[in-house]
Amino acid sequence: MTPPLTPTQRPPLSSSADEACPPEPNAASAETGNEAEMPLPSNLQTFFLGGLFALGVLTAIYVASSIILPLALAFFLKLLLQPAMRILERLHLPRAVGALLPILFVIGTLVGLVVALSGPATRWAQKLPQGIPRLEAHLVLLQGPIQALQNVIQRAELVAEAPAQKGSTVTVRGNPGLAGALFSGTRTVIDGLFTTVLVLYFLLVSGDTFLRRLVEILPKFHDKRQAVDISQQIQGDISVYLVTITAMNAAVGVATGVAMYFCGLGDPLLWGAAAFLLNYIPILGPLFGTGLFLLGGMLTFDSLWWALLPPALYFGIHVVEGETLTPMLLARRFTLNPLLVILSLVFWFWMWGIPGAILAVPMLAITKIICDRLRPLKALGHFLEG
Repeated sequence: MTPPLTPTQRPPLSSSADEACPPEPNAASAETGNEAEMPLPSNLQTFFLGGLFALGVLTAIYVASSIILPLALAFFLKLLLQPAMRILERLHLPRAVGALLPILFVIGTLVGLVVALSGPATRWAQKLPQGIPRLEAHLVLLQGPIQALQNVIQRAELVAEAPAQKGSTVTVRGNPGLAGALFSGTRTVIDGLFTTVLVLYFLLVSGDTFLRRLVEILPKFHDKRQAVDISQQIQGDISVYLVTITAMNAAVGVATGVAMYFCGLGDPLLWGAAAFLLNYIPILGPLFGTGLFLLGGMLTFDSLWWALLPPALYFGIHVVEGETLTPMLLARRFTLNPLLVILSLVFWFWMWGIPGAILAVPMLAITKIICDRLRPLKALGHFLEG
């Protein structure tokens, strides 16, 4: 799936605002002619200062990722839950209550999935060591390295089980470094999730408060209108993108689970959830998923041809969704350069890990929206277009 972004031109915010500040005909024609151009800075100092500023911002994002990543997740979750908030507002629910309901729904869904998937995931983890002989039969070329690995493991087990020599004392201690790393990692994840939920709640409660304050402090009417236009387009386009992608990923998960059930792989809920989550990462997620389903098929079936059936079904479902349905639904709003999408995925995965890879495309889309609306950055927006 190659998500995209070409912002559509929106009508003026209100006719009364245009009548209050009507532009002169010559000024309007000149402005239209200037907007058609894509100015490039001719001064090299501008390039260097812009590059240093971008490098400084990225450095700050990397160093402060523990706080910036939860804020970014909360912002995109707010865009995802915005349609639900509008429905709750039409039901005349207080905003504080309406902001709490979708958050509780998301948390309850995640907890339910974790509980439901813990059993199948444990069974497959236990099946993996027992399936090494079957993998050897399928992968004859890897038989030598696998046998060497088994020999190393057996020798390590013999050394661990051998009695200590006389006159020597063997003391087995836990690895404080590993335990500390696991504890620290778990604590970091919990802190990040708590910060995300807290910021998300107040973002949903505040609504457009920050946008109104920004419009109030901008001096010119053109700047006010441009700020509102950019904000509306980001909220509209990114919200549509996230909702559409989530719906299509859910459809991919259901179709994959049903296909895995009928082909005999078993645990359709586990495989459907894996397909649903991996589909959030364009291009790289489905590739990793194909390898994952290939491994599952090899651990389950004795015949190599039957082992190739699960990844073939998953890949076929992804092709139908990623190359036909999703582009058809998002073509009017999104057309990003596929190469830049890959580079963005790699870069943000290096910066923030898996959450960064999930947020890479929406952040690239927001960058293109802003660049297309700001005249000095139009050339960069055109470069990002697919």
